[in-house]
Amino acid sequence: MILGAVLAGGMSSRFGSDKALAEVDGHTLLTLAVDALAGMCEHVIVVGRETAPAPTVPDWPRPGMGPLGGLAAALHHAADEGYETVLSCGVDAIALPDDLLRRLSPAPACLSAQPVIGQWPASAAAVLETLLNSDERHSMFRFAEMIGARKVETAKPIPNINTPADLAALS
Repeated sequence: MILGAVLAGGMSSRFGSDKALAEVDGHTLLTLAVDALAGMCEHVIVVGRETAPAPTVPDWPRPGMGPLGGLAAALHHAADEGYETVLSCGVDAIALPDDLLRRLSPAPACLSAQPVIGQWPASAAAVLETLLNSDERHSMFRFAEMIGARKVETAKPIPNINTPADLAALS
């Protein structure tokens, strides 16, 4: 079983406001990301927010750890609930390719251009804990490297929305 996890605990500092609540065609980025994963996973959670259009869990071990804190929470939740893998994406992942799950299988694998989009074994939670509790570089690429994740290309780029201008360019 695959757990979908939208990592939504970021500060949106480059965006200037809560990016998760920004809208495209009348839908929030958060809702669009949840919907994108819902078509690929048995269940979807939102990590790092208290209110969302799906069940929520807090970042692990605490807020402010970036995407790895969100992924750590998702991996812990997946392991506790009996999921084999987590399919993760950021709150701005509104245009995921239809063949994403096929490209990222078997886990572990992530997109080379956006490693927050990946499929991770729930059993990798311990490795991520070790990384988060170390002085090593805390990055998705470092975690991917530690667990031997494949870096996958997509046929066309997935929009990465970091600023209001990035959002406006989608229109």
